[in-house]
Amino acid sequence: MKAKEFFGKFCSKFLILNLIAMLLVLFLLLVGVNYGLDWYTHHGESIKVPNLEGVKISKAREMIEEAGLVIVVTDSGYNKRLPADCILSQSPDAGLTVKTGHVIYVTINSSSSPSVAIPDVVDNCSYREAEAKLVSLGFKVLPPQYVTGEKDWVYGVSVNGRRVSSGERVSIEQPLTLLVGSGQYGMDDVSVVEPEMEIPEGGGDDVDEFVEVKEKE
Repeated sequence: MKAKEFFGKFCSKFLILNLIAMLLVLFLLLVGVNYGLDWYTHHGESIKVPNLEGVKISKAREMIEEAGLVIVVTDSGYNKRLPADCILSQSPDAGLTVKTGHVIYVTINSSSSPSVAIPDVVDNCSYREAEAKLVSLGFKVLPPQYVTGEKDWVYGVSVNGRRVSSGERVSIEQPLTLLVGSGQYGMDDVSVVEPEMEIPEGGGDDVDEFVEVKEKE
């Protein structure tokens, strides 16, 4: 009798309704979490990144905002063939798909050519070494100008005929000329030695000596 009452209470209508309510709440919670994650991560939603290269930054901002994305300028460069303030590169690249709110990082074109400090190449390295350093920095190097000195050794750097010193900032649009030793030295550096002339005894007169021979009688 007691066991029957126990199981009767266990299977009562009130307990069954509580269990159903708990299952319903658990179901709604799972559904809510699932849809909430989809909304938060924009599941199934993708936006194609537009091509911004060559586009003015003001126009690019409009394009990106209309697409639901964010644009951030991270760097600047210089290309004289393109107008100032246009976009040189972007990341992610055009054509890739991203989600709403994704950040597009861009590099814009500067209005003026950048200036770079001349490295310490004067009287410090060979022509090939100096040329490689300058080219790696973005400079254009003209054919060398040869000067008196050790062969292929760098004695100076000039811009439009003006010598520049190490550390001086020069526009990369200005071509450089290296002053390089030719391996030959000027007359001031060469001692000219005259061969010694033997002077005959008896003075410096240019007279040939001879012996008089008398005829026999």
